[in-house]
Amino acid sequence: MLAVRLNKAQFEYDIHSIIKAFYPAETVKVFEEGTKDFESDGDNPQITIRFGEKEIRVELSGTEYETALSSPEERPVVKNELKQLLYRILSAHTGKQLPWGTLTGIRPTKIAMQFLEAGTGGDTETDSNNPSTEAEILDYMKETYYCSEEKALLAIDIAKREKRILADIHYDKGYSLYIGIPFCPTTCLYCSFTSFPIFSWKDRVGDYLAALEKEMDFVRDACRDKILDSVYIGGGTPTTLEPEEMRRLLKKVRDTFDFSQVKEFTVEAGRADSITRDKLRVMKEYGVTRISVNPQTMNQETLDLIGRRHTVEQVEEAFRLAREEGFTNINMDLILGLPGETREHVEHTIEEVKRLHPDSLTVHSLAIKRASKMSLWIEKNGIETLHNTDETMEIAALGAAEMGMKPYYLYRQKNMSGNFENVGYASEGNYGIYNILIMEEKQTIMALGAGTISKAVYPDGRIERCDNVKDVALYMEKIDEMIERKRKLLQN
Repeated sequence: MLAVRLNKAQFEYDIHSIIKAFYPAETVKVFEEGTKDFESDGDNPQITIRFGEKEIRVELSGTEYETALSSPEERPVVKNELKQLLYRILSAHTGKQLPWGTLTGIRPTKIAMQFLEAGTGGDTETDSNNPSTEAEILDYMKETYYCSEEKALLAIDIAKREKRILADIHYDKGYSLYIGIPFCPTTCLYCSFTSFPIFSWKDRVGDYLAALEKEMDFVRDACRDKILDSVYIGGGTPTTLEPEEMRRLLKKVRDTFDFSQVKEFTVEAGRADSITRDKLRVMKEYGVTRISVNPQTMNQETLDLIGRRHTVEQVEEAFRLAREEGFTNINMDLILGLPGETREHVEHTIEEVKRLHPDSLTVHSLAIKRASKMSLWIEKNGIETLHNTDETMEIAALGAAEMGMKPYYLYRQKNMSGNFENVGYASEGNYGIYNILIMEEKQTIMALGAGTISKAVYPDGRIERCDNVKDVALYMEKIDEMIERKRKLLQN
């Protein structure tokens, strides 16, 4: 364990995140002096951080480092200068440089987007009228957050594309809808999402849909003066529903909400072993415009290890069925850094995906979640079995480019393999609008179902959230309470 001692509690999350990025194999714990936890677990700290009135001091391996605070009264400035100091110390101590520098948040493109919205930089892929201002964004990200030039340029490029894609979205007068189906055939090794094995809940799916329908009715009435821009049904695995259950869900969605201005209707089909022709036909009948067929990898031995319980051949068959049923916007998800996968495995996956030629590709860097079985697997087998590098990320990016795709959204997660990012690539006209909206936090998103989180974006820039309980049985039992939470959210 790597213990970090603070003389007072503040910025614990940021401190933990940046130290963990440099020491991914270590358990990092941050303690405040004098607390019970510190007395029992943190009596021999490797790092000590002391906050003074005008400076911060950090001690590592017997050497003390100090930075004078430029604006001690401004909390964001103090946080940034603390992270800069930690980065310089840890980079020198380990010999490492992090691709995203001190950025530990999940939305690095928001920084570039804020510049663009303030009139800095271009707002289309071809605009080069103001190259000096894009250089300003680049310099800012490199100097303020120690971002690599490659990642800063990626963030700027994506922000410009996002701005163009969202040009006709109704921000203040609109909203998007997320519906969560929390059932899966099995739980994958890496997964920490709210999911329940479908075989245990088959007899109660109807009850779950009834609770969803009640929530839909409330949202319809509460948002009757707003324009619905996008609808996303995710999970879990929505295609664990039987065809008639899927029909019931989609019919209710279409009967309840005004789709006259909906720009995208997505169902995350996901697992190949849950996709059938009958389900695809139901989705097509009710106007679903975008689906996912997600292999994560095209290496069978890895699929078996991570508990996907389907074959590479089933992925190919599900994709073929979707094309035959007329779907022209199919996404595929991949994860880089899965256990035991090397450059050769990633190359094989990309070649197989290129042969299928989806319309968009979402490339995830493995994020190690404490709530997943993966964290236990790593404890047993060691983190050195995970290989995610600049090279594997580049293989995926080049593969997407060869299919005519460009990066259009990006987000990061805590404890990501290689300290990289998740990037969505798509061909023109097949960009995932909902994906951008959820990352850029520009529009209210009403989220229905167990384990979902609604997010209200107000005209003054405030963002408020309310969550639904994760447990399926409790969600159904307390559906009136979930609705009341939404009522209060929208009254703020």
